[in-house]
Amino acid sequence: MEALFFNVSTGFLEGIVRGYKAGLLTQAHYSNLTQCETLEDFRTQLSTTDYGNFLANEPSPVSTSTIAEKATQVLVDQFNFLRTNAVEPLSKFFDYITYAYMIDNVVLLITGTLHERDTHELLERCHPLGVFDTLPALCVATNVEELYHTALVETPLAPYFRECLSAADLDALNIEIIRNTLYKAYLEDFYNFCASLGSPTSDIMHQILSFEADRRAINITINSFGTDLSKERRAKLFPTIGRLFPEGNNNLARADDVEQARAAVDYIQEYRSFFETSTQSSAQNNSGLDGYDDHGSASHLEDRFFAQEVHLNKLAFLQQFSYAVFYSYIKLKEQEIRSLTWIAECIAQNNRERIGEYIGTF
Repeated sequence: MEALFFNVSTGFLEGIVRGYKAGLLTQAHYSNLTQCETLEDFRTQLSTTDYGNFLANEPSPVSTSTIAEKATQVLVDQFNFLRTNAVEPLSKFFDYITYAYMIDNVVLLITGTLHERDTHELLERCHPLGVFDTLPALCVATNVEELYHTALVETPLAPYFRECLSAADLDALNIEIIRNTLYKAYLEDFYNFCASLGSPTSDIMHQILSFEADRRAINITINSFGTDLSKERRAKLFPTIGRLFPEGNNNLARADDVEQARAAVDYIQEYRSFFETSTQSSAQNNSGLDGYDDHGSASHLEDRFFAQEVHLNKLAFLQQFSYAVFYSYIKLKEQEIRSLTWIAECIAQNNRERIGEYIGTF
């Protein structure tokens, strides 16, 4: 029934985002970019794409950080246009997309407060999609207690803080534990919200969010090896959604090494192939520069995760009358920016051997 009225409130924006998606770089674009000899050539090649002259006002020589920053600003401008024209429940859906970036920004400011750094400088490093009106209020806090109460009152993340963390936790826990605790609450909340939207949005988003939850569970497990994080505490960081929940999560919580982590997810074909690829890559490259020494290759495992994320987000565009295309476009654009940054860095460092190790979108 919802599909009958979907275009009344959302048809225009869906057309816009599908137009944005058509402007994503193709394999032909990436091939041209990898053949560039200098960043000036890189800039010229990008000007022939939908990015246009977004670097026209930047002085030469342009830096890779500038390219990443300006490309991100293109994404932010597109997102803000879509969000400004959205109505409920799509506007709330956009809010949920921003919560992930808000978590990263708030955790960044918490880190600065704990280490007595100038939080005003940290504001400049915050992701623009996670900036909200009262974010500067966190900079007023002079200690952890004030920061916690400010977060409860002034940020949209208040429910996640209230349900999961106390002021003492901010001071005592490792900052990554705080980040993963907030992400766990966020993913579960977003999952439930998508369920309320009904099919096909819920079907597509549940698949994407389930993968994100599983990825976080696997990464938390591997990164906890050799640290003080107990198995009980590790298990509490796993989201209670995803294809690994509950059996796979329980096995990951008991894992003592990468081999046991691999066995814990072995019953899911896609995840099994991730570890097989990583193990083979690790065997071929024992330098330790690209992975976890004896823990397999972290970078190759992460690349497999990114590639699977791209695949799932591309599938979202095969369905009509779904809010998932807005989420998927943001993620695909982010991956495109990561790929552009990688290629630009390889050109800047004259590292032609690894320039092809990007992950394309289309």
